[in-house]
Amino acid sequence: MVDLSESGAASPGHRHGPGSGNNGRKTSKKSRTRRGKRGRRRRNKKNNRNSKTAPPYLPPEAEEGNIEYKLKLVNPTQYRFEHLATQLKWRLQEGRGEAVYQIGVEDNGLLVGLTEADMKASLKTLKRMAEKVGADITLLREREVDYDLDRNTRKIAEVLVRKVPDDQQFLDLRVAVLGNVDSGKSTLLGVLTQGELDNGRGRARLNLFRHLHEIQTGRTSSISFEILGFNSKGEVVNYSESRTAEEICESSSKMITFIDLAGHHKYLKTTIFGLTSYCPDFAMLMVSANTGIAGTTREHLGLAMALKVPIFIVVSKVDLCSRGTVERTVRQLERVLKQPGCNKVPMVVSNPDDAVTAAQQFTQSTCVTPIFTLSSVSGESLNLLKVFLNILPPLSNSKEQEELMQQLTEFQVDEIYSVPDVGTVVGGTLYSGVCREGERLVVGPTDEGRFLRLKVGSIQRNRSACRVLRAGQAATLALGNFDRSLLRKGMVMVSPKMNPTICCQFEAAIVLLFHAKTFRRGSQVTVHVGNVRQTATVECLHGKDELRTGERAVVRFRFIKHPEYLRLGAKLLFREGVTKGIGHVTRLLPPSQNHDQNQIHNQNLQEL
Repeated sequence: MVDLSESGAASPGHRHGPGSGNNGRKTSKKSRTRRGKRGRRRRNKKNNRNSKTAPPYLPPEAEEGNIEYKLKLVNPTQYRFEHLATQLKWRLQEGRGEAVYQIGVEDNGLLVGLTEADMKASLKTLKRMAEKVGADITLLREREVDYDLDRNTRKIAEVLVRKVPDDQQFLDLRVAVLGNVDSGKSTLLGVLTQGELDNGRGRARLNLFRHLHEIQTGRTSSISFEILGFNSKGEVVNYSESRTAEEICESSSKMITFIDLAGHHKYLKTTIFGLTSYCPDFAMLMVSANTGIAGTTREHLGLAMALKVPIFIVVSKVDLCSRGTVERTVRQLERVLKQPGCNKVPMVVSNPDDAVTAAQQFTQSTCVTPIFTLSSVSGESLNLLKVFLNILPPLSNSKEQEELMQQLTEFQVDEIYSVPDVGTVVGGTLYSGVCREGERLVVGPTDEGRFLRLKVGSIQRNRSACRVLRAGQAATLALGNFDRSLLRKGMVMVSPKMNPTICCQFEAAIVLLFHAKTFRRGSQVTVHVGNVRQTATVECLHGKDELRTGERAVVRFRFIKHPEYLRLGAKLLFREGVTKGIGHVTRLLPPSQNHDQNQIHNQNLQEL
């Protein structure tokens, strides 16, 4: 009220007194201006006050998982320190050897922050805790918290704690590398694993090729594996400092196994086999900046999404084109990812802070899709991808891992080799249970639907000896003088205690993604279920005579060659020419013609 009367806006004398004409109007205009300025100042002050008093939050701390919030860790008592070390051990176990500590954060997620002295003391305590449980710490990032009214700078810190490797039990993540031909997949893997930049003419990829025609054409036609390690301090371990894969494994707490897949359309069945049988944790889709989304890019993106493999995107060859061209390619990707069929949230990574955020959100939300723009020749933004891969946590936690390990042994046979002085060797993934050297298993099914006895000689993971293989890990097993001709891709090696169900016919709930005409009884398609790949005939469609693009049905398939071992609920993908469909196995029908044979086989297993 005082302000209003002093300005003359609300005074009766000013309104009706002499000289109230122009002067009154001028005063009124001035007062309105002053009022407007004062109002804006008040609103700004209020907004600033609100923004300062509205503290930022993280999601509340979860009891399970590998993320721990700590307000501060300053000079704990001996009893408190022992408790903190036990808690850290639990978090490391939950994260399969990795944990993330948020320092300066309350349990409810409130970002309080610490002074520089308290932060220094807290990090020193955390380092002591890590040393006690056999781990190292890496400071991922520090952020200032400025909502407090005092002028003291407060910070929160995000720290990665990683266990030092022991007894070959490093954390292993598998990344399938997808993308159109000539998008730079093998070149990028060569740069990451060899530690040297490319010369612009494909020198970095030469070490990855397995066949002469691949070297001559520069195009991958087979599946190859490359490894990249990170030690307990988060430093890269690759062939630039280590001579052999065994040395890399010994020095690494975390391993990234890249599955280099073919980009050309004529090798599509090899690419699908790599995605279905090797059970990748993540997929890296490569897109060339100068060509954009072309060739098999959309198809590979669709395959990864159909198999529910989390995907991140790398835009390569940014050194060949202008900034505008790169941005146009990124916008093109963003449009495709936001389409109704994808429903993804693209996240362009442009600095180390973005890389840390992307790695954490990527596994927490299936919608987030990080996008990197880099060059294998100049090395631009290559470090951001390494930061991302270093922090990337596993999808499954320790509880799920333990549950799988409690089950009976089941090993998928993906590759078969004959090695001089060793004999027959099979490569693949242990789906469940634990496998040890000298263990006796049965392998099958053969063409007659039988399972054969064998003994596991030695085990190797990433080309280095390993005594125990645990569920989810990939390895090669030496089988001694076992006849290689009795083995084929798609077989399983299981415990004799298991009663494996084999089938010639099975039913699956499917959705037809695309078909030129109609999908009906008698149609033949190539079916991919895990490591099984075989042509099957459609026996019947339940409740329908035919299927068109986009329609769903329960379909009965029959394998045309030999019976296979399948699991209920397993993801299924089928194709034939332009025909494509996905689904899952709902019912297994044992081969009636082999019924008596199965009974004899089951008796044999019980005798074992």
